[in-house]
Amino acid sequence: MSMKLVLVNRYYFPDESATSRMATSLAQAFIARGWCVHVVSSQNLHNDSSTRLPRQETVNGVAIYRVNTTAFGRGRLLGRAVDYLTFHLATMWHLLRHVRHGDICVICTDPPLLSLSALIPVALRGGLLVNWLLDLFPEVAIEFGFGRRRSVPALISLWLRDISLRRATVNVAPMQRMTDYLEARGIPRELLMTIHHWSDGDAIRPVGRDANPLRREWGIGNRFVVGYSGNFGRAHEFKTFLDAAQQLGHRQDIVFVFAGGGYHAGAIKAEVAARGLTNFLMKPLQPRECLSEALGVADLHLISLLPAMEPFVVPSKLYGILAAGRPTVFVGDTSGEIATVLDAEACGYSVKPGDAEGLVNVILELSEKPDLCARMGRDARSAFERYYCEPRGTAAWARALTQIAPSATTSLPGTTSDARS
Repeated sequence: MSMKLVLVNRYYFPDESATSRMATSLAQAFIARGWCVHVVSSQNLHNDSSTRLPRQETVNGVAIYRVNTTAFGRGRLLGRAVDYLTFHLATMWHLLRHVRHGDICVICTDPPLLSLSALIPVALRGGLLVNWLLDLFPEVAIEFGFGRRRSVPALISLWLRDISLRRATVNVAPMQRMTDYLEARGIPRELLMTIHHWSDGDAIRPVGRDANPLRREWGIGNRFVVGYSGNFGRAHEFKTFLDAAQQLGHRQDIVFVFAGGGYHAGAIKAEVAARGLTNFLMKPLQPRECLSEALGVADLHLISLLPAMEPFVVPSKLYGILAAGRPTVFVGDTSGEIATVLDAEACGYSVKPGDAEGLVNVILELSEKPDLCARMGRDARSAFERYYCEPRGTAAWARALTQIAPSATTSLPGTTSDARS
């Protein structure tokens, strides 16, 4: 076919961050469908700014173009801002040179407001702009305290962002609450679509305690594991977890295992040491090839999200947890998206931030009722296979892109409707 799919995200394979995994999955799915796929990313890794990946290579059929940017890393706000700016500028220049008429350009939200810098070059070159709203900016930055919602910079940023959404061919959000929020802001409903995140059900499968080498390697034994896996980001709340761990310090049969990294990692380590928590292990983010084992270490997983972030951020770790067949406790808005899924599928519980006692009660209940814990794990896997597996998510994307460029596609398998989209 003459057209191509251009996917833009700051991180891509072999990076292990959540947005990279989603972008990689989508690109590979369209390669399998016979599309020509180009990826535009940076040369950096999410948590390793010193590594410089090749400027250009083809991996599993995907042509990867890594633009040249600064690499100050995530440690300092100014350095990160410069990294963002140089990626914006380099991406604009790349799109101006390489997008052709009819190309579908899927623009992610890392770095923030990438839809703005992509809008003009894609329009000038006759491409079709599709915004994949993995997170919603500038709202996230405003909630983090980087400016006031009614300030002039915030209002200008929101206005410009909304222009980029109104001028797009379609905007894809990962949850209904984000879609509803954008519609309330005046984005036409016909330009909005909800396609939930997903995970790879072949790469992540339920692993029993006895079959899991990481439990042996980490010296966990048969203790009941309360786990957190992924990014320790600004949008997440951890005090409730630490308070619960402290209250359960006398239970030698229960251990908390946190595997990952990010903004709060140093503070969590310091707090664990300050509290003298001996029932707490911290491990680095585990590689892609052992995700089943890494997620299978925990008998019960933890997810948190600050309630103010509910319409703007979706913790994609939920879908890997469901694939791993484990129950979840969500600390956040108990009427929000994740809480609703856990309740509807009977595969977890939700407690409000600060309710350490409620979290402790859930942990004790599931640790003392292994049959209930196992049943909730089976229900989690069942929900995953019905709604959140990779073939369903990528098929929803295939239907969406076929609708906007029907003459450019070949026959697409898996076109049954998605009840959750």
